[in-house]
Amino acid sequence: MTDQTNYVTANHFYVEIESQITASFSECSGFGVQIDKEVYSEGGVNNQQRIFLKQSKFTDVTLKRGITDNITFWNWINNTLSPGKKERRNVNILVFNQAGETMQCWTLTGAIPVGWKTGSLQANSNAVAIEELTLAYEGLKVVAKQGGGGASTKVQRDSAGSFPGN
Repeated sequence: MTDQTNYVTANHFYVEIESQITASFSECSGFGVQIDKEVYSEGGVNNQQRIFLKQSKFTDVTLKRGITDNITFWNWINNTLSPGKKERRNVNILVFNQAGETMQCWTLTGAIPVGWKTGSLQANSNAVAIEELTLAYEGLKVVAKQGGGGASTKVQRDSAGSFPGN
């Protein structure tokens, strides 16, 4: 039997914000989820333990790209700094295989910028100036072989306090 798994390489990805591919990024890092747990030992049961799951924690994601004349990300973080203008958005990270087919779509639900910075500017350097945007998010959804797309521009909580897609 042949293994039909289709692998992706780490250099084929796009980021979608506002239902469109917003920019090309050179790096996307920090994806992760950690579920807190509590371990209990049951009296008289010496060969196993009981594990109770608690809250999940999602690590911040950092997006890096060369600085351009497009200040979309600065505008987003600047709105976050302003009272009453905070905009949460769903952000899609689309991962492709070598043939250019979308293999997975990772959706950061209710993402909001929590950091922005640039690298050092040096007169004697010829390296590309890099801009970093750090996003915190309230949930992560992973879907295989999506056709792409679907991030909402401004995301509102539903009556239960959750964001759509969770």
